[in-house]
Amino acid sequence: MDTGKGKVGSMGLTYPMLAKGNYTAWALKIKVFMQAQGVWTTVEPSDEKTSIEGKSDKVALAMIYQGITEEILLSIAGKNTTKEGWEAIKVMCQGAERVKKAKVQTLKAEFESLHMEDSDQLEDFYMKLNGLVSTIRALGEEMQESYVVKKLLRAVPSRVLQIASTIEQFGYLESMTVEEAIGSLQAHE
Repeated sequence: MDTGKGKVGSMGLTYPMLAKGNYTAWALKIKVFMQAQGVWTTVEPSDEKTSIEGKSDKVALAMIYQGITEEILLSIAGKNTTKEGWEAIKVMCQGAERVKKAKVQTLKAEFESLHMEDSDQLEDFYMKLNGLVSTIRALGEEMQESYVVKKLLRAVPSRVLQIASTIEQFGYLESMTVEEAIGSLQAHE
């Protein structure tokens, strides 16, 4: 009996649907699907001189079409390549560059004001922090991991302040990941 294991193209994929407010997650998933099928280079060629094969471009475009509504499909139907279609969807969902910058500034302000209450769970706070950072990065803004770790350690409640101080004193904050920092806090709490 053949279960299809080990065959890349044999399993059916369920493409995520683009909806209002989920562009970042949708784009990440579609990108991975395209990478798995070897057609992501139609959107981001590894080299400017790379020629895009017509079939690859159509496969990639079909993958995008699987995850968008008819309304969005009709608005990008005139695009000749996957790259043009991808960029059009990106602009529709993320807005013009000016709007994108405003979103980044708003999210950064929210990031800076974020702090844990004594009643907050570390895991919940980590999810909120990670969600903000992921969204900021997805909008094209760079955020160093060490900056996020330092923010995490500054935002903890008094019950774990001693642990956070110890991590700051003896940890290698420049090379520590947020996951390592949160793991240390949880282990000592």
